[in-house]
Amino acid sequence: MKADPAAQERLLEVQALDARADQARHRLATMPEAAEMTALEASRTEVDDQRRDAQIVVDDLDLAQRKADNDVEQVKTRRTRDRDRVEQGLITNPKDLERMQHELASLDRRISVLEDEELEVMEQLEEAQARLAELVQRVAAADERLAELTVVREEKAGAIERELSEIADARGPAVEGLPDDLLALYEKLRTSKGGVGAAELRQRRCNGCQLGIDNAEIAVIRSTPADQVVRCEECSRILVRTAESGL
Repeated sequence: MKADPAAQERLLEVQALDARADQARHRLATMPEAAEMTALEASRTEVDDQRRDAQIVVDDLDLAQRKADNDVEQVKTRRTRDRDRVEQGLITNPKDLERMQHELASLDRRISVLEDEELEVMEQLEEAQARLAELVQRVAAADERLAELTVVREEKAGAIERELSEIADARGPAVEGLPDDLLALYEKLRTSKGGVGAAELRQRRCNGCQLGIDNAEIAVIRSTPADQVVRCEECSRILVRTAESGL
């Protein structure tokens, strides 16, 4: 393949722009904020599931406490009513009075049991509420951090997108007028060679594979016409000769 030496050197400019674009796209795809957000979103989902479960426990215990309060109040109301009847002398029959006194003692014991149950439910509710508050705080903290990361990520992504736009604007004039076959070869090699399709021959070294070129090959390259496209024997990339090639 033949190409004007000036066109070959311009290929290095295109390669530099493409390398910058590849690096920019890599930064865009591997922003640490994005990775942290992915991990944080997964963690937040897990914590929020725990929060929903904790809320159900709190709601159930809240109902249980209200029921326990109501049970205690009902028994206390009955005990007050029966005690008032006794104290007011409304029960005159000795057997009925004895039976009522036994019932009052039974109500006292029932109230004691219910109050113990009520206290236990209250303790469980307090623990459940504390657990729920902790989970709510963790979800809120995750949301706050996600908001911060989103702002940073969008700012960085915007800057990278602007950089890519500037590179694209510069690439158009750089490739304009380059031979189609040279550009096609370059693009093919770029795809198969990790993004580097053309490399400078600098101080007898290929800047693509970073390997030195032996004297025999240098002699061949030196004798090759300037408009002949040279390829690196080691990596097959287009090898562009410049004043710094050491030929």
